Amino acid sequence: MQGRSGETSKKKKKLIGPPKLTRFEKARIVGARSLQIAMGAPLLVEPPDTRASPIDIALQELNRGMLPITIRRTLPDGTYQDIPLKWLLQG
Repeated sequence: MQGRSGETSKKKKKLIGPPKLTRFEKARIVGARSLQIAMGAPLLVEPPDTRASPIDIALQELNRGMLPITIRRTLPDGTYQDIPLKWLLQG
């Protein structure tokens, strides 16, 4: 019985894909967040003194790790894994 529980714990820890945020995931997050900011969503960081675009603000929020987002990585067989954004930014 111990072998089975050990196997399941290994499967839970295994990450699908790279342990870091991919450039495609980053582009999707920044694009979605900048659209939210442009539509009037509250900022999660202090607004800069100079005029900044929504993309610059979204990048700043992402780099500081302030976005409460979960990344869903899907495999061709239909299985997926939800990974908190903070885990991918630490790697």
